Amino acid sequence: MQIDEHLARYSDLLFGTALTIYVLAMVMFLASLASVRTRRVVRSEELVAAGVGAGHTSPGQDVRTPGKLGRQERTPIGDRWAKMAFAVLFVGVAAHVASIVIRGLATHRMPWGNMYEFISLSCAAGVIAGLIVLRKTDQRPLLSFVLLPVSLLMFIAGKWLYTQAAPVVPALKSYWLAIHVSIVSVGSGVFLVSGVASALYLIRLRYPNAGDGVGGRILERLPSAQALDRLAYKTVVFAFPLFGLGVICGAIWAESAWGRFWGWDPKETVSFIAWVIYAAYLHARATAGWRNTAAAWINIAGFVAMLFNLFIINLVVSGLHSYAGL
Repeated sequence: MQIDEHLARYSDLLFGTALTIYVLAMVMFLASLASVRTRRVVRSEELVAAGVGAGHTSPGQDVRTPGKLGRQERTPIGDRWAKMAFAVLFVGVAAHVASIVIRGLATHRMPWGNMYEFISLSCAAGVIAGLIVLRKTDQRPLLSFVLLPVSLLMFIAGKWLYTQAAPVVPALKSYWLAIHVSIVSVGSGVFLVSGVASALYLIRLRYPNAGDGVGGRILERLPSAQALDRLAYKTVVFAFPLFGLGVICGAIWAESAWGRFWGWDPKETVSFIAWVIYAAYLHARATAGWRNTAAAWINIAGFVAMLFNLFIINLVVSGLHSYAGL
């Protein structure tokens, strides 16, 4: 089918818009973390006219005793920054999802047939997962650490891995493209949130007491190490079977396309290694002596394996899974 160039340009524009909004939201969340967390209390006597007081009371005037004066609390500026950033982030997600959908309409296929599109879908899944698991008010500023790798990945995809809207190669013209790649990309996006949580967990353990300055205020606003560890574990519990299902679907697709379920292609091999690493993390997390630092490092190693599989295997190592159009 003929590619709709107008829709493709709108998709590219929305992709750039989403990236810009993500960077803006990230800065706002960081400002929230770095702000001084104080809550200003305004007493109602500040609202009373200066002339009202002992010896200046008119005959019918209400005289209030200090013990009955009201108190009004003003929300800390950091909390206000986080609330605004959370709302802005929803706009970015809407633009990002619209970019993916319009790309599919422009190409008349599922919009994840090359590296650029795969990274876009994975980043969208990571941000949406972050919005879900970090929806609590006190955890929302942690989205800044999710948006940092997301923005970096999207910049790399748009700058160096961008591919013009075009039909996919014949080998990818299968309904398994919609099933296999979407499942793997969503699992990869959720793993990103888990990797960020484990990295923050290790930082929290390394610096248990907040110091002075901006860095100290950011550490002070982070959740406890135990909360970050639970967050990493919950996201891996969700993403691990999803990623495993994606690998199984890929094997079924390989049998129909190449006549074998598994051929130890470089991408298949590294995907299996990543799956084993995350299985080791879940095992370590359930083992009493491995629940803390060691398990977190295993989780980070799993995310590094995912990044290695995404960039090195696709761009450096030759294999059957190399994306076209690069």
